[in-house]
Amino acid sequence: MSAEMNMESQGGFSLYLFWSALIAALGGLLFGFDTAVISGTTKALTEVYGLNEGWLGFTVSSALIGTIIGSLIAGKPADAYGRRACLFILAIFYFVSAVGSALAWDWYSFIAFRFIGGIGVGGASVISPLYIAEISPAKYRGRLVALAQFNIVFGILLAFFSNYLVSTLNLGDVTWRWMFGIEAFPALAFFFLLFMTPRSPRWLMGKQRVNEARAILQKLTGNASTVESEITAIQESLDLEHHQVNEPFFRAAYSKPIMLAIAIAMFNQLSGINALMYYAPHIFKMAGAGEDSSMLQTVAVGGTNLLFTMAALLIIDHFGRKKLMIVGSIGYILSLSTVAWAFYTYGDEFDSTGSTIVLIGLLAFIASHAFGQGAVIWVFIGEVFPNRVRARGQALGSFTHWVMAAAISWTFPMIAAWSGAHIFAFYAGMMVLQLIWVIKYMPETKGISLEAMQKELGID
Repeated sequence: MSAEMNMESQGGFSLYLFWSALIAALGGLLFGFDTAVISGTTKALTEVYGLNEGWLGFTVSSALIGTIIGSLIAGKPADAYGRRACLFILAIFYFVSAVGSALAWDWYSFIAFRFIGGIGVGGASVISPLYIAEISPAKYRGRLVALAQFNIVFGILLAFFSNYLVSTLNLGDVTWRWMFGIEAFPALAFFFLLFMTPRSPRWLMGKQRVNEARAILQKLTGNASTVESEITAIQESLDLEHHQVNEPFFRAAYSKPIMLAIAIAMFNQLSGINALMYYAPHIFKMAGAGEDSSMLQTVAVGGTNLLFTMAALLIIDHFGRKKLMIVGSIGYILSLSTVAWAFYTYGDEFDSTGSTIVLIGLLAFIASHAFGQGAVIWVFIGEVFPNRVRARGQALGSFTHWVMAAAISWTFPMIAAWSGAHIFAFYAGMMVLQLIWVIKYMPETKGISLEAMQKELGID
């Protein structure tokens, strides 16, 4: 059972709260870096290990198999040992993966180390936003949890930019190894900075360590007058007398938040976002770009992602989650349809006009993702589940997300080799379905305390 919970809306804001959230969000930065860094190495990996399209897809998605495992198993240790303790372990996983991938002696060892990094990514996708959500007042929760998403896209941009810089150093056959190895430095920084963060007061309350929780709540909020009311709300919501720690998760009472989490996670990947993250240089080459320009265009993708994530971060608690999803869905449909049209029109004979259309379309696509799904998904999943099962709910959402990500990333090279037009048309069609789902079924969670949201979804 999830013992950690979110702070009530009357809670305050302190520099310590912001700093703690920012450090936890570095798990997201490594998440983004690890996710995107392989995009600059696909050509080298194909040559070094003699991969065809199918085996290239598997090699790229091998880390995603790790993310599935990591997201699936993260919830229980997070409940048993605390969110912060698990973040330390994830930092070690990132470091081992970075060094191991850089020094891999054959394809099997490379797959193994990428798998370890995937476990780190999957775990971070559950625990980083969960930890931040559970130390944040409802008034600031969206923006603080969105720090994790901001750092994910910042990590993606860093990976793209790092790949570009490394590619200009003329390092020869070891260029791709340096691209992976650089991740070891932010992984070490993340590990040591975690010593400056507190245990979650919600986890402490679940362990009946009320005095410790009270002291941390006061330090996080900077407002002693609200601490007792927050303690009371936490105790009532946990309802330890009526809900056992081993309470079943998959039951009728939780069916609504379960279906909401699965739907938003599936649609996130059915947009094709991870195909762009993992294969951006390859896609731009398909559209007629040269080697150097494809790397630069990839950096432009990362920059656009960061810019529009920042815009969403600033307004998510004012504009609302549902409105952002509607705007993003419309942007998805228009941009993906444009890219599909360009591939249908130009086929294998792109000129400068066609290449420019694809570039603009994909930049609009990444902007739509950053402003909508990218900013909302982890905030929304963390908000719709009751406190007592939130860790398992977050794990379910992440598990669904990464299963879909692995499927998209594995199949993209094979389908793209057959028809770039068809695959982008498919993604556009899926986003039409997402828009319908958002309008008809997605609830608005803006400004609602987690305890109140539990009641709105009809959960006792």
